[in-house]
Amino acid sequence: MPSFTEIASGLQFPEGPIALPDGSVLLVEIRRGTLSRVLPGGRVEVVAQLGGGPNGAAIGPDGRCYVCNNGGFEWTEHDGAWIPGHQPADYAGGRIEAVDLETGAVEVLYTHCDGVPLKGPNDIVFDRHGGFYFTDLGKSRQREMDHGGVYYATADGSMIRELLFPLATPNGIGLSPAGDRLYVAQTSSCRLLGYDVTGPGAIRHTMEWEAVLAGSAQFQMFDSRAVDAAGNVCVATLINGGITIVPPDGGAPRHVPVPDAMTTNICFGGAGLRTAYITASMSGRLLACEWEMPGLALNFLPR
Repeated sequence: MPSFTEIASGLQFPEGPIALPDGSVLLVEIRRGTLSRVLPGGRVEVVAQLGGGPNGAAIGPDGRCYVCNNGGFEWTEHDGAWIPGHQPADYAGGRIEAVDLETGAVEVLYTHCDGVPLKGPNDIVFDRHGGFYFTDLGKSRQREMDHGGVYYATADGSMIRELLFPLATPNGIGLSPAGDRLYVAQTSSCRLLGYDVTGPGAIRHTMEWEAVLAGSAQFQMFDSRAVDAAGNVCVATLINGGITIVPPDGGAPRHVPVPDAMTTNICFGGAGLRTAYITASMSGRLLACEWEMPGLALNFLPR
């Protein structure tokens, strides 16, 4: 297990970390409903109050932070920790939002695709063309749950299209270093899928089982992810808390333990992108450690 440094604590189910060049880390606090910034000394400040359930986040071509808002959860306390659950009573739908990091101003870009409401947008990644892919995991209720999907949209709010539907609980989404492969992590089945990208917002469709790069026979679940400079997909893993590293050729995965059963996301920053920042959501912490491989530089994120 790597040696972890606690950067911040007391966070209300952190997710969606983005390491910025000034040493601070943007992240969402899902239960708090905020986009927050963790300063180098560990102090936490609110950038924007979003409500609902802010989830994945990414910096766009205009410098704003684009947030997948899943609409919120019911929360259950377990041994002093808060666990997300079903769709809450005050649920008003899912949405894609853009936040001005200087002013905190929030613009809602998308709430529907082709007239169909977004249910639970979850994770997001920008391509080099300035558009973004995102997952919609859907919402669960007491006796039913939504199918999920994968979408592509432009940052100016003018175009959104559905790429994959239906999928079971699509969560983390990422691109290969060349931008020619799209990776989608499924939570409930603990599978990582890979699709060829044929153009901006276009993929080669295959049968779902043909897209599987990795799975697991043990009881664990995949959450959000990052990609390293060698193209390995580093997937945050729930229950068996840690980061599962999947080679791009679909070789045998490796597991890096993290001391939190709800390890939800990872990003890379620091000198040479060698520092991994990990959201340990059950304990409400942001952790950091030296990573074995430099991370992949993200499109539109200043260095």
